[in-house]
Amino acid sequence: MIKGVLLDLSGTLHVADAPIPGAVLAVGRLEAAGLPLRFVTNTSRKTRATLHAELCRMGFEIPLQHIFTAPLAARRFLERHRLRPYLLVHPNLVAEYQGLDRENPDAVLVGDAEDDFSYLKMNEAFRLLKGGARLLATGRTRYFEGDGGLQLDAGPYVAALEYAAQTNAEVLGKPSADFFLVALAELGMLPSECVMIGDDAESDIAAALATGLQGILVQTGKYRQGDEAKIPRGDFLLAKDITAAVEKVLSLSGRAR
Repeated sequence: MIKGVLLDLSGTLHVADAPIPGAVLAVGRLEAAGLPLRFVTNTSRKTRATLHAELCRMGFEIPLQHIFTAPLAARRFLERHRLRPYLLVHPNLVAEYQGLDRENPDAVLVGDAEDDFSYLKMNEAFRLLKGGARLLATGRTRYFEGDGGLQLDAGPYVAALEYAAQTNAEVLGKPSADFFLVALAELGMLPSECVMIGDDAESDIAAALATGLQGILVQTGKYRQGDEAKIPRGDFLLAKDITAAVEKVLSLSGRAR
């Protein structure tokens, strides 16, 4: 029986600055049913506070503390391991790492830097990695559905640095099992008690299943026909959109009305 829910944001609840039709009501139904929720995202162009403000403007009533982001997980990791990061992240995200020692970097943190993925900055990151710095990434998602269509995410740039520096990135967001487990710890639940709802067959659903969660793949956002074939295990559900996914969750949780 489902006792808690992890929800992706971009592509699942909204695309760019517009909520997916029915999404606000669907999230409200989960909250009204008393199901504990966490909103988990690899979005790394905006701070958690900015994401929260934008979701509120769209009509979602989501507490800030219920949003768990990959940049937040990265900050906790850097603090825990006392690492000095070179930040290859979006300018909007630099404020998230205020107070950290960034002199003489011993780690490279890669997020979705967008236009800041310049040759100059990529090459500086490469040189640090060749000098022994650790490669950290907020995620390795290939692309996402943005305003105007599909857009490259951080994954291709992480792969380029891995290839050039002959190293492997430590992924701190989805699809890392640790990312899901930290979110579940906030809910005080076991993986088997929760379901992950998202539009990314690999980073959302396959990764959640590998961690022991249940999964519902929504056919919105970045989803394209046949994406379900990317999920190696068959015990997940397919839903037209978040409204249909919530119907399935309420039924499986015994809270359908």
